[in-house]
Amino acid sequence: MKWENGRPSKNVRDNRGKSMAGKTAIGGGLIGIIAMLLVVFGGETGQQIAPVLEQLNQGNSTEQVETRTLSSEEKEMGKMISYMFAYTEDVWHGIFDQMGQIYQEPTLNLFDDEVQTECGHATASVGPFYCPADQTIYIDLRFFEELHQRFGAEEGNFAIAYVLAHEVGHHIQNLMGTNAKVWEQQQRLSKKEANKLSVAQELQADFYAGVWAKHVQKFLEPKDIDIALSAAQAVGDDAIQKRVSGHVNPDSFTHGTSKQRKEWFLKGYQTGDIHQGNTFDFIK
Repeated sequence: MKWENGRPSKNVRDNRGKSMAGKTAIGGGLIGIIAMLLVVFGGETGQQIAPVLEQLNQGNSTEQVETRTLSSEEKEMGKMISYMFAYTEDVWHGIFDQMGQIYQEPTLNLFDDEVQTECGHATASVGPFYCPADQTIYIDLRFFEELHQRFGAEEGNFAIAYVLAHEVGHHIQNLMGTNAKVWEQQQRLSKKEANKLSVAQELQADFYAGVWAKHVQKFLEPKDIDIALSAAQAVGDDAIQKRVSGHVNPDSFTHGTSKQRKEWFLKGYQTGDIHQGNTFDFIK
């Protein structure tokens, strides 16, 4: 993505270089890998993710803060994602204006290792996620090394843009009341049926990411859409389960298959129409 001619967002909080001494982020062993895979591309509602974050961080207690100097590469990556975030603000302001509504901008928090949110305390192994309680997207940018090196997604800055746009998609759902409705319905359903709603929620966030991509297509490089689709392929529930356990259990899906994630991103990109993303009828 050609991002350099844009502007930085005023809503980015760069807390990288700050970490809590004595606290060990989950992610070095099998448990940590599975924990990250279960919520990779996050986007759970605050009610859904808070128990996960609490469980992942039991036993961590040291509060001493350590700091380090960011490398030139890290500074450049922070600048890039700030510009990308500004592109999401511009697009969604325009879309909401066309709907006669006002877009409330979220915050982007860049962190290292772990972070405290209104949805709970999280380690980097949770992966990128959105917390509706504070309307903030949380990302440890080193996640993208894992996405490429461990999970096989193609390398390129539009993989970052896709993840960011997906999380912004969950903010859109929060503003439109979708997250609250999903949570309310899930309380009355079996685990299997509740998972279906989670899948629909995640696929809709992929769709919104595609809608955004359509509106910034003049800034895209020739391979950017393929890079986004590669990222979607890597984090499909079926691909993750097969990689981790060698087996696939559709009843436990919470984010959608690789095929579904790619299809809904492409639908958003091809239509550019927010009204074409009713994934909830699709999964019934």
